Amino acid sequence: MSSRPGAAWPLVAVFTAGYLASYLLPTVVGRLSAHLGLSPAQAGLVGSALLLSSAGAGFSLAGRVERYGARTPARAGLLLAAVGYGCAALAGSVPLVVLGVVVGGFGSGTVTAVAAAGIAARRDPHRTSSLGLLTVSATAGVLYLTIPHLGGGHRLPFAAIALVALLVWPATARLGGATTAEETTSPVTGRLPHRRSGLALAAGMLVWSMAQNALWGVSSRIGITQAGLTEVTVGAVFAAALGAGLLGVMGAGLLGARLGRAVPIGLGTVVIAASIVLSSSARDLGSFATGEVLWNAFYPVVLSYLIGLAASLDVRGRWAVLAGSASSVGVACGPLLGSVLSEEAGYPVMGLILGAATLLVAAPVTAVALHTGGRPLVPGSVRRRGGAPAALLAATTGGGLSGAVPKLGSPEQAVTELRVPALRRRRLVRSAIRTAGPDGGSGQSNAYASTSDR
Repeated sequence: MSSRPGAAWPLVAVFTAGYLASYLLPTVVGRLSAHLGLSPAQAGLVGSALLLSSAGAGFSLAGRVERYGARTPARAGLLLAAVGYGCAALAGSVPLVVLGVVVGGFGSGTVTAVAAAGIAARRDPHRTSSLGLLTVSATAGVLYLTIPHLGGGHRLPFAAIALVALLVWPATARLGGATTAEETTSPVTGRLPHRRSGLALAAGMLVWSMAQNALWGVSSRIGITQAGLTEVTVGAVFAAALGAGLLGVMGAGLLGARLGRAVPIGLGTVVIAASIVLSSSARDLGSFATGEVLWNAFYPVVLSYLIGLAASLDVRGRWAVLAGSASSVGVACGPLLGSVLSEEAGYPVMGLILGAATLLVAAPVTAVALHTGGRPLVPGSVRRRGGAPAALLAATTGGGLSGAVPKLGSPEQAVTELRVPALRRRRLVRSAIRTAGPDGGSGQSNAYASTSDR
């Protein structure tokens, strides 16, 4: 993939095609149960198979998108998605539907891996991921409003996902091709960076996604059986919650990096945990609607920052792909966990357990955001990527460059690597390497020294 990313809209389109299946999962599972004679548990297992296949594609492609280029795997994934979901839409037997779901899920995971790698290479990955979440939320919202009025049994949701995959195909022409031999020797290649932070983030996103989808899988039953609402009223609450989610995504895009990543992730996760407890213990319309709307408003906000955080750990997008795949595993296991907890302990206790798990995950994930979002400068430390303490630079410059010295607590500054040809390095002599300042030599000599060190 090129080191100079092009327009963001092809990545947003590919992101939408990859994530759409998981957004439509409640409708897919519900229609499989209603029109193919599957029990709710069996239909849920089919949905889990889709998401696990998608996660498997992400794990297998982590670190390989740059080698193959974005265009080829994106087109392969879109083709698999179109064929798989198309076959599931046309099939009338359960085995063929399951086969089509697994193939389509692998295609969705491939497309999502390409989008994650491309987003990681963007100058502002959070803004691109916010645009992607906004687009997929709007697309899913339109489908949620139209599919119930069109009938079609289990065929229509699968056909819609396959159609979106075909519509996104032209956008792949704007994606990058395979990496050239010259680019493969760039410094971005090598071992996976930030391993501890990346593993903590991936594990946190797995548990975080599992808790969210455990509640999502039983939210309808909470509203009908515990809060005493009708199916129409519950549908209206979900529509309002979806609108709140769209507003949340737009708010996250406008907020950007003004507060960093740690504050939105930490504070948003706390609000989500409280919303889970409120929604699961609801016994009337007010508490149920408040919990669902708050939860769906903050969920995409935190998710967009988590995606951006994973992308910031590695410019090649390997952690973005791995963390996204771990999240897909959590999404796949969530409905089963919610069903078991609600049947064994009841909805309020289930909410307490899920809320506590969400709060426990908030601590390590927020710590990762603090650690990688710009480590503060401390006295006595000299960091190549962070600058030097004020006392050190003041001593070497005579106090004349105080305005150029980073303040205590300021974030790290990005550094552009400069390559000096071997011929130029040979021309440098020892006398040219002196300290800057009135007593040590000119600033030009110090500049040569810095360049030669690189």
